[in-house]
Amino acid sequence: MAIPHLDQIRRPALELLATRGTLTKIGDVFEQLAPRFDLTEDDLSEMLPSGTQRKWNNRVNWSCFDLYKAKLLDRPSKGYYQINEAGRKALQEGPPAITRKYLSEISGDFADFVSPSLIEPGPQPEPEEKTPEEQIGTAMATLEKSLRSELLDRLAAVKPYRFEQVVIDLLFAMGYGGSREEAAQVTKRSGDEGIDGIINEDRLGLDVIYVQAKRWKGNVGRPEVQGFVGALAGKQAHKGVFITTSGFTQEAIVFAKNIPQKVILIDGPRLAELMIEHNVGVTAVETYTVKQMDSDYFDRN
Repeated sequence: MAIPHLDQIRRPALELLATRGTLTKIGDVFEQLAPRFDLTEDDLSEMLPSGTQRKWNNRVNWSCFDLYKAKLLDRPSKGYYQINEAGRKALQEGPPAITRKYLSEISGDFADFVSPSLIEPGPQPEPEEKTPEEQIGTAMATLEKSLRSELLDRLAAVKPYRFEQVVIDLLFAMGYGGSREEAAQVTKRSGDEGIDGIINEDRLGLDVIYVQAKRWKGNVGRPEVQGFVGALAGKQAHKGVFITTSGFTQEAIVFAKNIPQKVILIDGPRLAELMIEHNVGVTAVETYTVKQMDSDYFDRN
């Protein structure tokens, strides 16, 4: 099943801690609460959009932290929780689902802790279902999706020769070659024999990679990839990268996987992702740093 959202986790977490009755490490809550939701190994391995933490652990952690902020749990040290009398009372008298709205009603401290938008989510329960890290990750994914679309639209409008230069710039930014002047070159507009660019694989130039860069509206088929492979053979080359703003047919993908030469196919979405990752054609306008408390700092003598 899908990872349950916060409203579904808080009461079972409170029940688990009531059953244990003792100080419990949050890691034990992760492990012992999971069977109640019949979560699979794949479910438990699902990561946040940032890739920095498991989604299940993140949601359980925030569920317990919400209960602590509402004074239903005690937390004598970071990562350890214990139910108190207020928590036991909430289990007896509270609703089946412990929501942020309910927590804000029974605890002024919790109401001050969360923003009004998270207490009153409106008809769409999106904020209730996602932790702050997930909300940040979702927002970042939305912004990146829009940026990828903008990049592909812009690449579709540049001249072919300029597009080839962009591709070489990207490969250089990814660490291929030595200096920009020595490592990479775009071939002449004519007489390139099916090769659009050449870049050194390493700083010493021990091997080279040949590049084909095409702005296409439709998917690139096997004949085009086969023609590129033929051009590699003419250069006695063994490595190539075929990059397009569109995509590749399944026949082209299968063909590239079953040839002696090493040919990497990069479609439009992947090209845009790499440009964003390596800061080619994009610039940072805002930077946010997410910080957490350093418990070790306070434990020093």
